[in-house]
Amino acid sequence: MNNSRIKRRNRKKKVLKRVLMFLVIVLLSVVAYGGYVFYQTFQAANSAYTEIDRGEKSNLRDKKVEIGKDPFSVLIMGVEDYSTGGENGRTDTLIVATINPKDKTMKMLSIPRDTLVTIPDRNEETKINHAHSYGGKDLTIETVEYFLDVPIDYFATVNFEGFKNIINIVDGVTVDVPFDFYETSDETGKRLNFYEGKMELDGEKALAYARMRKQDPRGDFGRNDRQRQIMAAVIDKILSPRNVFKVDEIAGELGSNVETNIRMSQGLGLAQQFANFKSNDIETINIEGEDSYIGGVYYFVPYDESIQEVRSSIRSHLEIQPAEDDL
Repeated sequence: MNNSRIKRRNRKKKVLKRVLMFLVIVLLSVVAYGGYVFYQTFQAANSAYTEIDRGEKSNLRDKKVEIGKDPFSVLIMGVEDYSTGGENGRTDTLIVATINPKDKTMKMLSIPRDTLVTIPDRNEETKINHAHSYGGKDLTIETVEYFLDVPIDYFATVNFEGFKNIINIVDGVTVDVPFDFYETSDETGKRLNFYEGKMELDGEKALAYARMRKQDPRGDFGRNDRQRQIMAAVIDKILSPRNVFKVDEIAGELGSNVETNIRMSQGLGLAQQFANFKSNDIETINIEGEDSYIGGVYYFVPYDESIQEVRSSIRSHLEIQPAEDDL
């Protein structure tokens, strides 16, 4: 074998070694970055974790439920606290979501914020959104349980700053606007126009879209539908493969603007189970009732029969025994 062939072979070996070394460095960098992102995500999400005073289970449960194994409920509270300087504000949004991991189904109930209820331990009938200003998340959970007679296993409170930022992180959401209207932005004071049909909304517009009530001919019911629409659109976007690399940003926002008693590990496991879940799979539940003015103040007064129907639907989805009133 002549020297030229030997030199060419040696050059090829050197090139191959360099290529392999480069690939190893890239692989190690990716693994290191992935570990860093996972650590940062885990830390951020864990900072959102907080417990409820009552302990690990609802008083309406015989035993604690396990996310990923048992059907469970989550109370989602959108808290308006900018007018109270960050202290206990009122809940502008109350959504009870029930999730059954066995058949991968979800039900969603919006409770109108002006619903007339009894606040436990206060012997007082008032609007349900007052519960949070009286006693924060704990009293709100207790009030919802007392009102519906169903267990609330987990909760999540979201302030509106976090709501807007998360939507911006996932590059907005698409909604089907039911009619033309406009709303004034709480953030900038500018007029935001909405037109019937499909619209792409950023965080600021999504918040205005979800909160508008006065121009809706259906009042709180129309508003509740739009809130569920936004929630469903956010779920679709977060679970989208294109946003998998934004998990650290999303988790960071959750850590800053969300409180929940769902641990990071539980949330990740659930996300894997529902990887192919679409918002079209969410069943909507509504409370029927009537408008009423008591002492000159507006209230939404639910019908007893409607509460029983809602209670029965939720209990069935949670796979727990019917309440005595539903038998």
